[in-house]
Amino acid sequence: MASSASTNPAHAHFESFLQAQLCQDVLSSFQGLCGALGLEPGGGLPQYRKLKAQLNYWSAKSLWAKLDKRAEQPVYQQGRACARTKCLVVGAGPCGLRAAVELALLGARVVLVEKRTKFSRHNVLHLWPFTIHDLRALGAKKFYGRFCTGTLDHISIRQLQLLLLKVVLLLGVEIHWGVTFTGLQPPPKKGSGWRARLQPHPPAPLANYEFDVLISAAGGKFVPEGFTVREMRGKLAIGITVNFVNRRTVEETQVPEISGVARIYNQSFFQSLLKATGIDLENIVYYKDDTHYFVMTAKKQCLLRLGVLRQDWPEIDRLLGSANVVPEALQRFVRAAADFATNGKLGKLEFARDAHGRPDISAFDFTSMMRAESSARVQEKDGARLLLGLVGDCLVEPFWPLGTGVARGFLAAFDAAWMVKRWAEGAGPLEVLAERESLYQLLSQTSPENMHRNVAQYELDPATRYPTLNLRAVTPHQVQDLYDVMAKEPRRRPSDKPDAGKPATGTQEELLRWCREQTAGYPGVHVTDLSSSWADGRALCALVHRLRPGLLEPAELRGVGALEATAWALKVAEHELGIPPVLSAKAVVAGSDPLGLIAYLSHFHSTFKNTAHGPGGPEGPARQGFPGTSSAVLFLGKLQRTLQRPRAQDVLQENREDTGGKKPRLEGEAKTPSTEEPPVPESDVPPTPPSQHQEAGAGDLCALCGEHLYILERLCADGRFFHRSCFRCHTCEATLWPGGYRQHPEDGHFYCLQHLPQEGPEEDGGDQGPGSQDLPAAEEASMPSGPSPAVTPPEGTRAAPSPGQPTQPTRRLIRLSSPERQRLSSLQLTPEPELEPPPKPPRSCAALARQALEGSFVGWGMPVQSPQVLVATEEEQEQSASSSEEEEEEEEAAAGETTALGSDMEQALVTLAKNSGTMSKYPTWQRTLLRRAREEEMKRFCKAQAVQRRLHEIETALGDLEAEGMKVELALRSQGGSPEQQNTLWMEQLLQLVQKKNSLLAEEAELMITVQELNLEEKQWHLDQELRGYLNQEGALKTPADRQAEEQLLKKLLDVVNQRDTLIRFQEELRLSELA
Repeated sequence: MASSASTNPAHAHFESFLQAQLCQDVLSSFQGLCGALGLEPGGGLPQYRKLKAQLNYWSAKSLWAKLDKRAEQPVYQQGRACARTKCLVVGAGPCGLRAAVELALLGARVVLVEKRTKFSRHNVLHLWPFTIHDLRALGAKKFYGRFCTGTLDHISIRQLQLLLLKVVLLLGVEIHWGVTFTGLQPPPKKGSGWRARLQPHPPAPLANYEFDVLISAAGGKFVPEGFTVREMRGKLAIGITVNFVNRRTVEETQVPEISGVARIYNQSFFQSLLKATGIDLENIVYYKDDTHYFVMTAKKQCLLRLGVLRQDWPEIDRLLGSANVVPEALQRFVRAAADFATNGKLGKLEFARDAHGRPDISAFDFTSMMRAESSARVQEKDGARLLLGLVGDCLVEPFWPLGTGVARGFLAAFDAAWMVKRWAEGAGPLEVLAERESLYQLLSQTSPENMHRNVAQYELDPATRYPTLNLRAVTPHQVQDLYDVMAKEPRRRPSDKPDAGKPATGTQEELLRWCREQTAGYPGVHVTDLSSSWADGRALCALVHRLRPGLLEPAELRGVGALEATAWALKVAEHELGIPPVLSAKAVVAGSDPLGLIAYLSHFHSTFKNTAHGPGGPEGPARQGFPGTSSAVLFLGKLQRTLQRPRAQDVLQENREDTGGKKPRLEGEAKTPSTEEPPVPESDVPPTPPSQHQEAGAGDLCALCGEHLYILERLCADGRFFHRSCFRCHTCEATLWPGGYRQHPEDGHFYCLQHLPQEGPEEDGGDQGPGSQDLPAAEEASMPSGPSPAVTPPEGTRAAPSPGQPTQPTRRLIRLSSPERQRLSSLQLTPEPELEPPPKPPRSCAALARQALEGSFVGWGMPVQSPQVLVATEEEQEQSASSSEEEEEEEEAAAGETTALGSDMEQALVTLAKNSGTMSKYPTWQRTLLRRAREEEMKRFCKAQAVQRRLHEIETALGDLEAEGMKVELALRSQGGSPEQQNTLWMEQLLQLVQKKNSLLAEEAELMITVQELNLEEKQWHLDQELRGYLNQEGALKTPADRQAEEQLLKKLLDVVNQRDTLIRFQEELRLSELA
């Protein structure tokens, strides 16, 4: 075979073409191949057919077979679907090249321009299963033998560009290098077409090339004129990428990759990194490809402290500019981080070189990500129509920790090619745009889990990829503003139309009317306004009772003071309805904050306005479901109160439970609610430090900084009000989120759970991460707590507790309401043995402790690899780079299988995994299992990063709302000479801002539930691996200390499983309530 290649120039050029690893080598070898065969490059599909017919070479036959199989799909119509369409593709990145492949297969004439002249990016891209199968089907392993061998699921950008470049050259795409696209040139006269403005000095054929489709894949820095781009901002995020030389030594092959580890669920790793190196990171990823590739997110203060950044600048460009970055310090920084992450097993780290010969290391900002409002447009002038489409980063800039960039980029390329096909078929411009925008709506939610499982059946038709496809989700009427006809009056966008005549929603009058309807029929309650009518507390109690009957009888309010009744209503609304206070009971009674009261009542209105209640009056039937209530807020509130409760109080409450036989009630019961400044600290409540004893009852002063609090700035925690910017961990100054902090009883400061000081020697107190907290039982999320009259005689003779009162809890009379007495009488205290728990959502193989102990699975199902196994796996991957065609087809078939196996197949794989000797007999299954394990690890990392990014976006959005709300509130409070209509508009704006804030807070609470789940998953994984080490020991060799440690680990593992079960039941109840 080698002699044939050496004697036939075309064969030799083809072998050089296959093996070329530089862009210029690819182009020169392909030019030589075409010259040897007498062909002209860039001739489209006819060139490919001639090339295939003339190059009758054994090494090319398998490649022709793969490309023919793709081209023979019916959607391409044998290359005639777009035979009369001329396309210009801007950008030779992976997405631009992939779009060019599809357009060429459709039969279009494709011209591609790229401003660079070589591929030099070593950074590594994570590949979804469908992208692996898609590239294999295009002959990726012929061009790059190491492509996704074994368990690899990634590739460097440079290698991906090279193999796609080879495909587009074979398919006849015309490519021009060193040419920059600067804009569009409209048709100069009727009968001519659209052209491109190019620099510098393009050749005449390219300058005069007229096209009717433009696909822009030029990256996020360039978006064609006419497209609107929306910025998605989060907190400051500094990413660092670095590539080290991969010498492929045996020692290097033993180092396992890190698919992703994030602080949000593995705080111990980053705490150890900080202590050992002084480096403070949010996450880190390590891939082994042509280089050792690391990417991490670093904190700004850490970079400043270690001298990586010379000076702190508010402007991001100036902060990360070359003049402000110290290269030597940055190199030391990444070396230390890489050494720690790999336990120093990579040896001496040598930097790979970039295109300019410098160390391939860079710091970049991904605080803001851009997203195009639309994915396509149509421009028309003098009868010449031009279809414009976006793909890649100029459509949606990816969030790199998610590993979604190339996968969603390929999907956008497919969708754009489908749009071009519909355009060539003669569909109307608005119809084509509406279908494309309907597909664009699916893109951001797309993941391997919600796409069709059988990736081998994916075609250009979007129905083969998206299970829930609705091409009419966007109507032609909605995309009229995307169709521009030049030299005519531009169409007015729907968002630009004046809305002066549109009736306002959520007005102050509507709020007053709703409150009057909800409180009608209650004795002594007459709501006539949104200020003085609420001063006695009865109206607020009536409103809470209407929304949550059964907590008390209205008659029990007799003899109760206005302050106490109002405080009770505020507390119950927070604990039972998930509505946090924005003002204190004193402010309500005194009427000193009418705007705060209106904002507070608007939360009730927006939450429950669509909830149907019974007829007016206290006798209306109670509803058990509250569609508008954020269950996550309620759950996190209960969790936070559980965290704040001291252990001694837990013991006392357990004793009361044992002696009284009653269910435990919320902490602070029968005391003045915590929304009021406590007159005297209770014996069972942590003392408040003197520095925080300032009067914050009116809700207008921050309990920490003492500065003024505007309505939208108020964050209530443990009965006091704070700025969100002030409510941070006392140690690390990280923002505190619901369910993730605790107040120390001794110093009174708030801490995140990672930095919470120990209260003393406690059992199993070594781990204070978020996974170690006790979650409230699901049924405890709605425990009623009554006002003081439910505990004290109605005469109100109870005096306030004095400081000298004994700390022993006293027995108190509890007065139950009628519904409570009825529920207590029907309460069954002995569980029924045949009663089964509610069904749980499907989990992984290690979801329960007993299941985790039965198998040896990590993530989807593989045990932690020993160094010997890792070496064998790496060697197998090296050997498979030169595997036979049969092995390649076997891997391709395995990659095309469904990622979610059935229970029978999963059980069979579990059985194989248990027997380590059996696995060596089934290398394909072993690779499949290892791939599944990596996919599960990556899935958890991506989920954590998506949550963290969204939390940061919410925090930024809340900051913007607070700034806007402050301006509106100042205008309302100084409304002296303003017209009534202007005041009404300001009030409308304030209520809308409050509603937006409440919506964001509810979403934040739901995300924190996900954080709790990730924390528990990570903790279970570590406990499972630690416990397995003891279980693998022979019983005769175990010492008493080993057995005791094993029992302790088993106890911890079962406790974590129980906490995960609580979260699962909560999520199931939430799902069922939403369905109801």
